[in-house]
Amino acid sequence: MTPPSVDPTSLIDVDASSAVAPYEQVRASVTALVRSGQLPAHTRLPAVRRLAVDLGLAANTVARAYRELEAAGVVETRGRLGTFVVESEDRPDEAREAARAFAARMRELGVPPERALDLARGALRAGEQ
Repeated sequence: MTPPSVDPTSLIDVDASSAVAPYEQVRASVTALVRSGQLPAHTRLPAVRRLAVDLGLAANTVARAYRELEAAGVVETRGRLGTFVVESEDRPDEAREAARAFAARMRELGVPPERALDLARGALRAGEQ
């Protein structure tokens, strides 16, 4: 399937004077665009560096937004192919919020992402028994 060619750059608005961090503004904008259908499933997002330049942000800021979007299940990164909007499976918002809370707590504790994933997998496996 050929991904739709929608460029979200013109749809994302980052307010430099806002108290909300720029990465969070990007994350919230992309999430809203996906939920509204303006960014349909399989849409390829711009590369991190390109979006950063287009929005006047640091590449690390956009990279963090993409990581947060991936953790929330909104997008997936396919290596060199890029980052794509995922198909909605009507996942409950509660599950996304729980995942965000888990990720935030792991960052607070200084747990590296791979270790956090191992811990989550172990906890899920323990729940199956």
